[in-house]
Amino acid sequence: MDIVFIVLTVQALMGAFDNLWHHEWSARLPQRTSARHELLLHAAREAIYGVLFLGFAWVQWQGWWVLLPTALLAVEIVITAADFLEEDRSRRLPPAERVLHTLLAVSYGVLVGVIAPLFAAHAALPTGVVRVGHGAWSWLFTVAAVVVLAWSVRNAFAVVRLRAAVPSAEPLPVAARGPAVLVTGATGFIGTALVRRLQGEGRRVIVWTRDPLQARATFGPQVWALDRLEDIPGETRIDAVVHLAGAPVLGRPWTRARRRQLVESRVGTARQLLGLMQRLHCPPAVLVGASAVGFYGVPAADTPLDERGAPQPGRFQSHLCAQVERAAGAAQALGVRVVCLRMGLVLGPQGGAYSPLAWAARAGLGAVLGSGRQRVPWIHRDDAVGLVCHALSHPGMAGPVNAVAPDVPSQARFAAAMGASFGRPVLLRMPAWPLRAALGEMSELLLCGQHAVPRRALAEGYAFRHPSLAGALGALARPGAAASGEPLCPAARPS
Repeated sequence: MDIVFIVLTVQALMGAFDNLWHHEWSARLPQRTSARHELLLHAAREAIYGVLFLGFAWVQWQGWWVLLPTALLAVEIVITAADFLEEDRSRRLPPAERVLHTLLAVSYGVLVGVIAPLFAAHAALPTGVVRVGHGAWSWLFTVAAVVVLAWSVRNAFAVVRLRAAVPSAEPLPVAARGPAVLVTGATGFIGTALVRRLQGEGRRVIVWTRDPLQARATFGPQVWALDRLEDIPGETRIDAVVHLAGAPVLGRPWTRARRRQLVESRVGTARQLLGLMQRLHCPPAVLVGASAVGFYGVPAADTPLDERGAPQPGRFQSHLCAQVERAAGAAQALGVRVVCLRMGLVLGPQGGAYSPLAWAARAGLGAVLGSGRQRVPWIHRDDAVGLVCHALSHPGMAGPVNAVAPDVPSQARFAAAMGASFGRPVLLRMPAWPLRAALGEMSELLLCGQHAVPRRALAEGYAFRHPSLAGALGALARPGAAASGEPLCPAARPS
C-alpha cells in the first residue's frame, strides 16, 4: 500500500496547490457567480476524495465491495471531464493552471495503474469490509480526509450563496442603439454590480477584460466582452468610460516587483484607454476612474480631509493614487470630463473586505488594531456604484471626489459596530508592532487611516443610501430584514 499512499499524496498536494493558488487566490472562484457550476463540481470531487482517503486509511474493500471505490474513481473521471468543459466555458485558464491540470491527469493515470492490480487481488477475497491500519499513513490520510471534506462543504455553501446572488431571470431591457459605456474591472467586486445596474437601465455595455469568457458567463450575451481595445472600431460610439481595473492593494507584500504591478495594472491600462479615446472618431464625454483615499497618505493629525488635500511624498499608497489620477487626467486634453473617485473601504455582500471581516466578527475574533483611533473611511458598494452613476450623469462633477460615507468612525468603533451587527463583543486587541513587522509599509492600510469626508459628493447632490456605519452593517448582516437599505440622506453633511 505504500506506493498507493505515495501516489495519493502527490495527487493531493498538487490538488491542494491548484485549489489555493489558482481557484482561491488568482481566480477567486467563491466570489464569482459565474463560477457556481465549477464550484459544485469541485465540491463533489472533494467529497469523493474525502471518502477515498478515509477508506484507504482504515479499511480494505474485498469481493463485491471493491466495486464501491472503483465506482467512485470512475465518477471522479466524469466529474473532472465536466470540470474541464466548464472551465473552458466560463473562464480563461492561465498557462500554469493548464500545465498543472495535465500533471494531475498524468498522476491520476499512475494512481489507477497502481490501484488496479490491488483491487483485482482484493476482488478475489471473500466479500466484506475489513478494518486495517497503516501506521502513520492512516493518520495522515485521516487528517487529509477531514480537510478535503471540510473544503467540499465550504464549496457547497459557496454554491448556495452564489445561486442566491444570481439576478432574477427576468429579461433585461433591450439596450438602445446609442452610445455605450466601456467598463474595465467589470468582473470585480464593484464592477459586477455596476455592469448589472447599467444593464438594468438598458445601457449598452462594453467590457474590456483579460477574460472575456468569464465576462460573458457573468453578464450574458448582452455585453460586448473583449480583451483587446484594438478590436473596437474608431467609429464606435462610446459615451463614457469607467476605469475600475487594478490589482488588489492589500494582499501580497509590497516588494519592488509587486509595486510595479500595482502601478502598471492601473496606470498602464489608463494609458491604453487614452490611446483608444484618441483613436475614436468622437471621444467619450466622461471618464470615471477609481482612485483611493490612500491619496492623502498618513495624516499627522485627525483632521477632516476633503478633496483639496494634497498627496504625501514618500508614501507608496499616496504615490500610487497620484499616478492613477495623473494618468486619468491626461484625457482632459481631449475634452473629456474626468472624475476620480477616491474610494474608502468598500463593504458589500459576496466579496470585498466585508466577507473576511464578517467571518471574524461572527467567530468573536474582531479586534482593535493598534491604538484603534485611526479613522476607517468606508462606503457601501451600493453607494460606490451610485456615485459612479452620479458622476456619469452629472456634467458638473469633475476632478477628485471622496467616495466615502459621511460617517467616518475610528477603527475601534468600526470593529465594535461590526461585532454588534452579529451580536458579538470585541475582546481582542492587536498591537501595532506585529503588523508593522509582518506587513511593512502595507500595515499603514490598517494602522493609519484618513479622516476623508465626502464634501464634493454631497455638494453635487448625491444622496447616500447608507450614510451611517451601523445601518450599513445591519443591512449586510440581515439582508432580508433590511432589503430596502437605509433612508436616503440628502441633507447629511460631514462634521
